[in-house]
Order: sequence, then C-alpha cells, then structure tokens
Amino acid sequence: MTDVHGTVEPGFESVREVFAEVAANEARDGGAQLAVHHRGRLVVDLWGGDGVDGDSLLGLYSSSKGVMALITALLVQEGVLDLDREVSSWWPEFAAEGKERITLRQLLAHRSGVIGADGGLSAEELADDRLIAARLAGQRPYWEPDTGHGYHALVIGALVGEVVLRATGRTVQELYEERVRAPYGIDYHLGLPEALEPRFRTALPLLPTPAEQAFLAANPIAPDSLMAVAFNFHADPPFDMVGYANSREVRERAPLSGGGVGTARGLSRMYAAIAGELDGRPPLLDPDTLAEVARIHSAGKDLVTGQENAFGLGFVPLATRYPSLSPAAVGHSGAPGSQAFADPATGLAYSYARRRFGFLAGPGAAENGRLVPAVVEAAAKAD
Repeated sequence: MTDVHGTVEPGFESVREVFAEVAANEARDGGAQLAVHHRGRLVVDLWGGDGVDGDSLLGLYSSSKGVMALITALLVQEGVLDLDREVSSWWPEFAAEGKERITLRQLLAHRSGVIGADGGLSAEELADDRLIAARLAGQRPYWEPDTGHGYHALVIGALVGEVVLRATGRTVQELYEERVRAPYGIDYHLGLPEALEPRFRTALPLLPTPAEQAFLAANPIAPDSLMAVAFNFHADPPFDMVGYANSREVRERAPLSGGGVGTARGLSRMYAAIAGELDGRPPLLDPDTLAEVARIHSAGKDLVTGQENAFGLGFVPLATRYPSLSPAAVGHSGAPGSQAFADPATGLAYSYARRRFGFLAGPGAAENGRLVPAVVEAAAKAD
C-alpha cells in the first residue's frame, strides 16, 4: 500500500480513502496530488506515490489553457475584448487565407480550423507563443471556420495570446502574474523561475499494459489526419509530448497551450478565486461573465479527436464529463491525466495532478471519475 500524506478537514475523510486507492493503483508509478478548496478553504491537501510530495512542481500541460481562459474572460468582463469582434481587427496579419471573419468567440470555442501548420511546427516554435502566432498568421484553416469544432491542442494559447497582446500590449503570462498569481500567492506558474527548478519533477511516459499496448498498436494516428496536425505528429521530428514539459525552455517561456508548471494545491487555489470569495475578495468573474464562458459553444463530434466533447469559451464545461457537477463548473484537463475546475454553484475548486501519463488520459485520467463524486458528496454534507 502506497503511503498517503497530507491533510483533510473533518467530513472529507472519504476523499482521503478514495485517493489512497488511487495512489496505490492508477497513480502509483510516479505519484499524484489532490487539492480541494470549499468556499475558499483548503479542505483536501493530499499526495502519494513515488517521487512526489505536496510541494512538487509538475508539468500540468493543457491546464494552462484554463489560465488563458480566465485572463481572457477578465478582459471581456472589463470591456477590453469583444467576443464577437474579428481576430483580424486586432491582428491584421491573421486575415490571410480566408481567416478575416473568424471571431474571438469562434477561436475560444475551438471553431477556427487553425489547428496547426502545414509541415508541422519546430520544437523552437512550440516553445514560443510569438513564433507560433507568426507562423499561423498565414496558415490556411483545416476546415471552413465555424462549421465544426476541433481541439486546437498546441496552438490555441498562442492564437488567443496574440489577440490579448495586440489589444493590451501585455502577454497573458504577464497579466496572470500581476493580476492573479502574485496577489493570491498561487503556486502555479506561467514561466517557472530558475530558483524554483529544484522543486520540479520530470513528466514520466505512459507504461501501457499489454491490452493498452495492443489498442495503441491497432489504432495508429494517420500522419495525414487532423489529429496528427493538431498534435504536431506530422512534423519531422514529431512532437515529443513527454519531453515538452521536461524542456527548461518550455518551462521558462510557458507557451499558453501547455507550458504551465505547478502543484495541485496551487491550481486549486486559482480556481477557488473563480468559485467564490477567497481571502475576503469577491470572485474574479462576475455571474454574467461566468455564465457566458461556461455556456456550451461547441458540442458533438470533435473533428480532431473523433470523440464526443464540448467546449465553452476557453474553458471546458465539465458537467458533461462529471454529472455530479453543476452546469456552472468550468476548468481544463492536462495530458498526463490532471484535471482542475471551479464549480461556483457549490463553491468547490478541485485539482488533481499526476506525474506519469495515464492511458488516453488527456481529457482527465479515469481516476477523476471516482475522486470528483467523492469530493462533491463530502462538500454537500459539509454544507
């Protein structure tokens, strides 16, 4: 049995029991963290498994899309950005190849069709949002914009980030640091300082079971597919997903589509600032803004992944994945299987992080399906 460390408040003991099972099984090879805030209080702070403690900094991959969504929503709330304005009105170069009518709303809802670059993006480009944006300004969409949706896996942050930069003169990373991370003391970083590097734990690759290996071998990703383009597998060399977070350049530059580094505790605290009052401060997003970004803008078969899914505006509406959550719940997952969200209806903020990649865990590792209902049930009893 893997030891579980950390604390839970009275009433959340059942969450510890479920996490202990997770740490002993799904997440045993590399370690995992779980943090939950309820009405602004840290009520669950657990970790277990090999090589990870509560202060270990992990590559949380697409969790950074949630930060991008938060900063963009704040700017919409303040009238700095208009969701229905064309991207090219801020960024004229983006109008090339028939993209002049794509709106910010369509982009945030993964409806633009600009999912990657012909021939692929280099490792240098993938580490730098400005280089990605410069490359994609002249790129043709891979489907007619707004006729369908598909996960803009490695480029959505650069595209939205360029709009924010053109509109404000500041990067999303700078705005997050000044308006969210530093004021709230959040241990989730878009640009990891060198002084914090000793706390970083490298991402670890999937260790597939024989059945999982057989499935992967029987279902290869076609090199000319939209999936290959969106995940840069058509490049030479193809995208190294594990190596991405393990690159110091990526951790330093923090490309918005997946370059953030932090703890479950830190990311839960960020979502706590969305879910309700935190440290005596009102929620970052007002009810109208939150309702708009949580509203499902894209649903059905994803043209990239081929799976059924849904997108709000930058955020993922998570009640479609975890029925115990309210329709107001918004967040984002990360490639190894991490999951984080805010549910303002219940005052919950949740973050699960794991070091080793899980099997097909991009939308959130399977163990979240056990952890989330345990958290919701405990919080309901606490109320």
